[in-house]
Amino acid sequence: MMAVFGSAGRLIQFARSSVSLSVRRRSTAAAFAQTPDIQDNRKPKTGILMLNMGGPEKLSDVHDFLRRLFMDTDLIQLPVQKQLGPLIARRRTPKIQEQYSKIGGGSPIKHWTSMQGEGMVKLLDEMSPDTAPHKFYIGFRYVHPLTEEAIEEMEKDGVERAVAFTQYPQYSCSTTGSSLNAIYRYYSNRVDSPKMRWSVIDRWPTHPLLVECFAEHVKNELLKFPEDKRDDVVILFSAHSLPMAVVNRGDPYPQEVGATVQRVMERLGHCNPYRLVWQSRVGPMQWLGPQTDDVIKGLCERGKKNILLVPIAFTSDHIETLHELDIEYGQVLGQECGVENIRRAESLNGNPLFMQALADLVNSHLKSNMSCSRQLTLRCPMCTNPTCGETKAFFANQTLS
Repeated sequence: MMAVFGSAGRLIQFARSSVSLSVRRRSTAAAFAQTPDIQDNRKPKTGILMLNMGGPEKLSDVHDFLRRLFMDTDLIQLPVQKQLGPLIARRRTPKIQEQYSKIGGGSPIKHWTSMQGEGMVKLLDEMSPDTAPHKFYIGFRYVHPLTEEAIEEMEKDGVERAVAFTQYPQYSCSTTGSSLNAIYRYYSNRVDSPKMRWSVIDRWPTHPLLVECFAEHVKNELLKFPEDKRDDVVILFSAHSLPMAVVNRGDPYPQEVGATVQRVMERLGHCNPYRLVWQSRVGPMQWLGPQTDDVIKGLCERGKKNILLVPIAFTSDHIETLHELDIEYGQVLGQECGVENIRRAESLNGNPLFMQALADLVNSHLKSNMSCSRQLTLRCPMCTNPTCGETKAFFANQTLS
């Protein structure tokens, strides 16, 4: 998603050739085959708004997804954006539809978020009866249900206490920041005050259960390498890159991703050599590196041909895991470089331990009676977006009692 910073004319560049897959290929069809339980009809006391960018569930959703994405000034700023954004979206739609068709015809993000939300609120009702009943809501930036639609549903349901819960563990102005700005803008365009008391879980890169989940998935995948090669496997923690122009404004994302990697490797007892690498760079500008594909090539040239890819900034499968990591790197690039074994650790998706992590985060947050973290109140030192400051003040000044 953040790849649009680099080039207005290209969203993601995909490999054109097709070879046999040497990593497990995930299919959205398998995800859609399972349907989470429907939430009950009790009037919710606490609403948890799960924030993410979302993804098109069907090929027919791709155009609207791209149009909203290219119109998001928090994410990308284009000259004459009102005219250029829709034009780029129309031009890119057929190609992006073709790409989604290769991973099952759509994104599984909504499915996994629903499953995670169901597990989370069931646990919360037991963990925190004083704030029950709990209900989760999904607020996407670029596809339905949109963040604004979710807020309206929460108000209609009579939610008293609202928690904006980012599903990006590591904070970036381009992701969590954009979602929080959407909440602020929703209220700034209204005359009346919010009907709910708001607070926000704005980052959680080192939560112990999150770290445990990642470590568990890494260990499980390492066991699938040949025993005589297992100790030689290089673990590549791959996260979506950022343009250096964003990093140099003071965005905390690189630091927080690095913190997650460090905790995971500590939990694993530093069992294998590893690197933090960055994917999805496009366009001519400078991006945070090293890039995942370049590192794979470099390792192969140096005789390191057993590689484990770990999506460390994504908790659910989407196009950047299912296509970029699995197909572009695991399938095409892996064969070109002559790797012996290249695998990807499974995304957290439906892991029950991950649902416990989400519930624990919300429960601890509710008990803290804090409206936001201290980090959220600090604007990037070279921030150029005035809305960011207004959003931070909106959440910091919420009265919870």
